[in-house]
Amino acid sequence: MSEPTTPSTPTIERVDARHRYAIRVDGETAGFTAYRDREDRRVFFHTEIGDAYAGQGLASILVREALDDVRRAGLRIVPVCPYVAKFLKKHEEYADITDPVTPEVLEWLDGQLKR
Repeated sequence: MSEPTTPSTPTIERVDARHRYAIRVDGETAGFTAYRDREDRRVFFHTEIGDAYAGQGLASILVREALDDVRRAGLRIVPVCPYVAKFLKKHEEYADITDPVTPEVLEWLDGQLKR
C-alpha cells in the first residue's frame, strides 16, 4: 500500500529580474504576481495561478506575502491587477499603503510593458 503524499507548504520568492513574486509548490512554480516599481510604489498588474494548482488558495497566499513584502520595504501598493484589487477590498489592513489606480499610472505602465 502506498502512503498518501502531503503537499509541501508553498514558498514565495521575489524574483526582481523578472519583476514578480513566484509561488512554488514541491519545487514547481505554481503561479506568480507581476509588478513594476514606480518611485515608492509597487504597481501590481497581473496575477496567474497554473490550472493544475487552481482552487487551492494559492493566489491569496501569494498576494498576501507579496503585499507584506511591500510593507516591509516601505513601499506603497497600486492594484492594477483585478485579483490584487479584489484581495485588497477584503483585507483592509493594507489600506494605509494602497494608492488608487489613475490614468497616469496606467499610461506609465503601458509604456513600461511596451503595449
